[in-house]
Amino acid sequence: MFFILSKVLDFVLSPTIWLVSPLLLGLLVRSTRWRRRLLWAAAIGLLVFTNSALVNEALLAWEKPPVTLRAVGVHDAGILLTGITEGSKSPHDRVYVQQGADRLLHTLWLYRAGRIRRIIISGGSGALGGPAAQTEARELEILLRLAGVPQPDILLETRSRNTHENALYTKELLARHPEIRSTVLITSAFHQRRAVGCFAKVGLRPTPFPAGYYSSDRKFSLGYWLLPNDQPLLLWSILLHEIAGYVVYNVLGYC
Repeated sequence: MFFILSKVLDFVLSPTIWLVSPLLLGLLVRSTRWRRRLLWAAAIGLLVFTNSALVNEALLAWEKPPVTLRAVGVHDAGILLTGITEGSKSPHDRVYVQQGADRLLHTLWLYRAGRIRRIIISGGSGALGGPAAQTEARELEILLRLAGVPQPDILLETRSRNTHENALYTKELLARHPEIRSTVLITSAFHQRRAVGCFAKVGLRPTPFPAGYYSSDRKFSLGYWLLPNDQPLLLWSILLHEIAGYVVYNVLGYC
């Protein structure tokens, strides 16, 4: 049920829905007063949700800042959280990755730089209708193997379907590998708060390593602050969903 509700939340928190709803209501209501209010609300929402500077400032405030390789230190393993593959795309003779693939590349970077000795991939199927033939963890394993990471250096956790379960089942995996004493948690920067909280809740305290940034360096041009853009709609949706998820996880005691 929780998994289904998380998918419904994606729809409810979409800024596009927030913009379209008052427009439609404004066209349907008979009251001139309410029609004017609804259209004004839609106009203001359009200005806010298409402003690149506003969403970037919000992302800069929410995302965890980058960590240098030197600051990471050397650890027994890196924990790579999934959620970056696209299983519904055909033909199914390859692995498709989304924008969050930066976390996969940074995991490989940490491994090649000698900062982590092994890689734990945590993630089952993200399909709403049931388990997929190929879990996300196994899909990322394919890519790491193609990149030359030896099989013994990769551990898989293939049951989890959310961040809470990532932490829970990774703890069970680590209990079977007492030789792994220190870890690095690699996930997208906007997701790092919730992930760190979930792992701490189950008694794990990996070193955070944010990757896959949606924010960019602050600019001081007029175009950055004033010109509307369609990209902020997607970014607002991602950020609002993550903030809502963080709040829900806190209420449920997951982080």
